[in-house]
Amino acid sequence: MLKKLIAGGIAASFLALAAAQPAFAEPESKDPIKITLNDWTGQLLSSNIMAEVLKKAGYNVELVQADYLAQFAGLKTGDLTVAMEIWATTGQEALNEATASGKVENLGETGMLAREEWWYPSYMKEKCPGLPNWEALKDCAEAFSTAETAPKGRYLGGPVTWGGFDEERVAALGLDFEVVHAGTDAALFAELESAYQRKAPIVLWIYSPHWAPAKFEGEFVEFPPYEKACYEDPSWGINKDEAYDCGKPKGPIWKAGWAGMKDKWPGAYKAVKAFNLTTDEMNKLVAEVDLDGKKVEDVTAAWISANEARWKEWLK
Repeated sequence: MLKKLIAGGIAASFLALAAAQPAFAEPESKDPIKITLNDWTGQLLSSNIMAEVLKKAGYNVELVQADYLAQFAGLKTGDLTVAMEIWATTGQEALNEATASGKVENLGETGMLAREEWWYPSYMKEKCPGLPNWEALKDCAEAFSTAETAPKGRYLGGPVTWGGFDEERVAALGLDFEVVHAGTDAALFAELESAYQRKAPIVLWIYSPHWAPAKFEGEFVEFPPYEKACYEDPSWGINKDEAYDCGKPKGPIWKAGWAGMKDKWPGAYKAVKAFNLTTDEMNKLVAEVDLDGKKVEDVTAAWISANEARWKEWLK
């Protein structure tokens, strides 16, 4: 009788221990799931968080450096598996084209909303008082000039790989500006930091979610509101001969993946579709990296530890 009680107690303990463990299914394939890394902090965080969650479930995951728009070629062939942040502001056309091919799938919204636009520090309104109306830039372009661009104004754009149609926008709206592209995301915001401290002239590409709009006092330029026809029909809008005579679009940040993922790794596919972060959450995570100097990997690990119940739901 004693032996039976001991055996029963041991069995109950094992059952309780098993119940406490996450009931993740075995990975359907040991082949690596390749998640892309682009060149801005928020995307690095999204990709690392998703990678760590999939690793917790036993998947073989690789993080692969890829250009933002060029990555769609790899997603179409399956050489890349998942891209965690496709912004409606800059990547919608590329995403639509890729999904129309049948080789890439839109895996849904991340939960974050994107805005990308020309932005200037508040002190620049003294030199260009008609702002934030974009037409003010016609009269005070020289206020934004540098030694390299004078008398033209200088607009500091993101890295060329981000797209954005800024050269086309300058031409279509008749702005006397020269578009200069920052080499990296870090270089873009380092230049903002330097200019802001010196109250030097600057107008540049700012995006959200990001820490910069919260840290620095400034405003987005108000261009004519975006409509799809603005990018596709030159006769639309102010300039009847050229497209892109409007502001950048706003909208969701999407996840995208190779169309074969749902058959090869159905569990991981469901997890990626379930991934969700808010804009406010991402702003705080990006600030930890870019302002506090923490490593992406350390911020990711802290998020995984603090949100275990949440990411386990993604794996169900």
